[in-house]
Amino acid sequence: MAVTTSAVAYPHVLRAKASAHVVVIGGGFGGASCARRLRWANPNLDVTLVEANPTFTSCPLSNEVIASLRDITAQQFTYDKIANEGVRVIVQAATAVDAHAHKVTLADGSALSYDRLVLSPGIDLDFTTLQGYDETAPARMPHAYKAGEQTLLLRRQIEAMENGGTVVIAVPANPMRCPPAPYERASLIAHYLKANKPRSKVLILDAKDTFSQQKLFEQAWDQLYGGMIERISLSQGGRVTAVDVTAGTIVTEFGNYNPQVANIIPPQKAGRIAALAGAADHTGWCPIDPVTFASKLVPDIHVIGDACLGGGIPKSAAAAQAQGKACAAAIVAHLASKAPETPTLTGICYNIVAPGYGFSLAGVYQPKGEIFAEVEGSRTSPLDAPREMRAKEAATAETWFKTLTGDAFG
Repeated sequence: MAVTTSAVAYPHVLRAKASAHVVVIGGGFGGASCARRLRWANPNLDVTLVEANPTFTSCPLSNEVIASLRDITAQQFTYDKIANEGVRVIVQAATAVDAHAHKVTLADGSALSYDRLVLSPGIDLDFTTLQGYDETAPARMPHAYKAGEQTLLLRRQIEAMENGGTVVIAVPANPMRCPPAPYERASLIAHYLKANKPRSKVLILDAKDTFSQQKLFEQAWDQLYGGMIERISLSQGGRVTAVDVTAGTIVTEFGNYNPQVANIIPPQKAGRIAALAGAADHTGWCPIDPVTFASKLVPDIHVIGDACLGGGIPKSAAAAQAQGKACAAAIVAHLASKAPETPTLTGICYNIVAPGYGFSLAGVYQPKGEIFAEVEGSRTSPLDAPREMRAKEAATAETWFKTLTGDAFG
């Protein structure tokens, strides 16, 4: 199926005419993994990956970039190897989905017809929920929750801050992408400040009372950073209700703050194309059948990754990748008129709170009713682990990242 496009289009391997065409929108961990597994499972399948950016920038480990511990290039991956495996890669935004006609419209006005469509659009920031934080605000108060230029902007602001300044991180309520990430970010920013601006501090203004692996984070903060990190929880008045970007003011229910650096992470929702396709409900997220990842709202469309309502499974890179693989298997089974297997998804994530100090959280998930639920208790690093174990987990995190990105991008 030829596509005329003014954007970049990777060449693809010549092959026999496919029996079906599957289009995947979104080239992150979920979408890239799904596209590759579709081709591997059925080499005759016609698979197209639609992604607006020629280079993917990974969120996992990007907090190390903010803390000047890692270069942004270590986070970046192209789609060359995926294209060489026979997936047609179109570097262009998808702007509309006609579910009735089974058609995706691209930014240049051209269209793709599909038999099955996979949406893996990640998150969008909800600029309607936090007063004063609109589409222009991130240029002054970065969210840095989509890795790339925002990551570097926050890093530059922290590097330019005077010794004695305060970095505020505003954390929204769940659901959100990678719930532990803001606390890892606070840790690594504190590491940078301790070495370079020791009179400075990090203040977390939190819309939650508790958070994932809280005791492990707080133990690390006590051991490594003393009183450099302060957290104000929801019940203490930590929920941010408004910002004044011009004045640099952050408003909470119990008081206002004027930090030198403001990292505002707003509430989130499924990526825009999910709503345009009709796959997102009133929550802003996408309800799915957890066995096949089929949308409950639109026929012949599947939703994976951060955009879907997954129940107990977290919105994380590892979860998205596991969903992408399981979704590919379900689609291949459907096209072969076979019943899909019930997926068992495993995922693990690592938090680095300082160089040589990390801990992890792992889970196993299966469909239960309308959602995913843990079938085993989460396995987290023990609170009483020796520092040698923390160092080992920090080293393992780098291996995990290489495996994760290699599995998705080749």
